[in-house]
Amino acid sequence: MNELAAPPGVSSTLSRQAMAYVLAGGRGSRLLEMTDVRAKPAVYFGGKFRIIDFALSNALNSGIRRIAVATQYRAHSLIRHMQRGWNFFRPERNETFDILPASQRVSDQWYQGTADAVFQNGDIIRSYETRFIVVLAGDHIYKMDYELMLQQHVEQGADVTVGCLEVPRMEATGFGVMAVDEHDRILDFVEKPADPPPMPGRPDMALASMGIYVFDTGYLMDVLARDAADATSAHDFGRDIIPRLVKEAKAVAHPFSRSAIRPSPEAPPYWRDVGTIDSYFAANVDLTEVVPDLDLYDHSWPIWTYSEMNAPAKFVHDEQGRRGGATSSLVAGGCVISGSTIWRSLLFSRVRINSYSQVELGVIMPDVTIGRRVRLRNVIVDRGVAIPEGLVVGEDPEEDARRFRRSEGGVCLITQKMIDRLSNS
Repeated sequence: MNELAAPPGVSSTLSRQAMAYVLAGGRGSRLLEMTDVRAKPAVYFGGKFRIIDFALSNALNSGIRRIAVATQYRAHSLIRHMQRGWNFFRPERNETFDILPASQRVSDQWYQGTADAVFQNGDIIRSYETRFIVVLAGDHIYKMDYELMLQQHVEQGADVTVGCLEVPRMEATGFGVMAVDEHDRILDFVEKPADPPPMPGRPDMALASMGIYVFDTGYLMDVLARDAADATSAHDFGRDIIPRLVKEAKAVAHPFSRSAIRPSPEAPPYWRDVGTIDSYFAANVDLTEVVPDLDLYDHSWPIWTYSEMNAPAKFVHDEQGRRGGATSSLVAGGCVISGSTIWRSLLFSRVRINSYSQVELGVIMPDVTIGRRVRLRNVIVDRGVAIPEGLVVGEDPEEDARRFRRSEGGVCLITQKMIDRLSNS
């Protein structure tokens, strides 16, 4: 018997009967110029990774071996990353990894919403012959065991199981919030409520949707076919599918705390939407803490990615005022810290910082070159930027805002186009 089609009880691992469908087509416009040339899931994170690596690694570590990724907005760098870093699946072991660009398979329309991005690839999904489908957003940073969510889905006989964050109630006003009973059954779904419904027994907390859903595959395909025929629908899971199923079917909430992977039992569940310049910067810089909330060094739940062939990081020169060094920082392979210093910063691969320069609280993406006598503080430097000699950023807010993109939190985003304008002015 094909394990992937086995009935309940035949296989002890439900994840082997499931596929993961990752929605990775969004731009992430609040990241501004960072997503001018790449989709949000392709944005660099953590000194080595891309944002999408976290959802994909969760699926792989959970035991799911059939994965599809739907792309749309400026997908080239995302597709190239997945082709290079996620090409180890073996069809002869019932493993598949499909990249699904928007291709107008059903009509002459591109993906109209998250639900439509699944519906348009229904023939591919059916060919997998899986019992379950786990629908994921590809643009959040977290560690989660989807097997535990699948188990709850089966045990409670749910039509849909919705992954939910437990957040302070009055901080949930920007989310889709679930009202549930004591058995996790979703009674109501409220989009961005002014007065979010509380969790049972926890009046100060609310359950906010994570954009993670588990369905029986055949059931979801039927639901999406009905939705596609509805001219009034936006064809979106959060706006249309989930609210409808809460009213018409059995929708169950899965609190993230039950399946979050944590560095210790007492550690809080870690989930970040790095969708703004400030939240992206903070999540990266937080990794420089002695014991960060997100453990990238956990070999039991590794984050997989494309591993480049780079030389080790190198720190050179040791004289007064010209000493290569890094403190409380993450430095990737291929970097050269030449007579300069960095503090609480992340350097992605092949960054070179030349003599007498200082970087404090910096997120420096791959292939950046920083000239001599540069001082950078509270900065994100996009890939491939050449910082000219003597540039100072992070000391004069008005001057920074005139030359670069400065966030409400005082973080400066620097791109090569901004540097070019500066040079030509």
